[in-house]
Amino acid sequence: MTMSYPSTLQPSDTIPSQSQERYQAVLFDLDGTLADTAPDLAAAVNKLRQRRGLDLLPLEVLRPLASAGARGLIGEAFGITPEHAEFAAMRDEFLANYAADICVESALFPGIHALLDNLDTRGIRWGIVTNKVARLTQPLAALLGLDTRTGCIVSGDTTAHAKPHPAPLLYAADALGVAPEHILYVGDDLRDIQAGHAAAMATVAAAYGYCGDGLAPEAWQARFLVRSPAELQALLRDITYPG
Repeated sequence: MTMSYPSTLQPSDTIPSQSQERYQAVLFDLDGTLADTAPDLAAAVNKLRQRRGLDLLPLEVLRPLASAGARGLIGEAFGITPEHAEFAAMRDEFLANYAADICVESALFPGIHALLDNLDTRGIRWGIVTNKVARLTQPLAALLGLDTRTGCIVSGDTTAHAKPHPAPLLYAADALGVAPEHILYVGDDLRDIQAGHAAAMATVAAAYGYCGDGLAPEAWQARFLVRSPAELQALLRDITYPG
């Protein structure tokens, strides 16, 4: 899939000077940050609609909700919230659909392979922190070729809390052996930035991702904002160093 990105921000909004802060490790959200998983997530919820005699929704309608998982996608597709009597059954059906076809069209965003290669070459530790549950995270990470190279994978059920709670990020920091204040967390959802703030990590808003249907990334109060993986790689090249 060929992705297009909005025009870049001014350099002062993205990449600090060499005299500014430096970081020893990077944590990434998965869906919408490292990988474009929206096509397979949209297909899973569209199967729910198809089985109920409803028209399929176009990917561009569902795409912004991909990072919100079952709650966001089912909410968009059927106009219901988790409190609805049918939500739990629909969620289970959606997850079964997704697990059966978890990496048909999903792929790393263009430029992410090179970004991770650059981190590895320079000896920068990195990991993944996602709200996707482990039984889905692990096979997806393996199919994307991430499982054998990342320093840690923290799923939505690895700790007692999911993002925006800081627990998953603090767990990842411990796994990498790096203090939270020396870590960058990159994510495409407001919850990612909130979790990073709560964990005392610097944050990067990945505005090329899904970004939800609420506040624009510019309003998330992230330390940095990037509009493409290329911008993210340039940022990480300038402000990370091996610990």
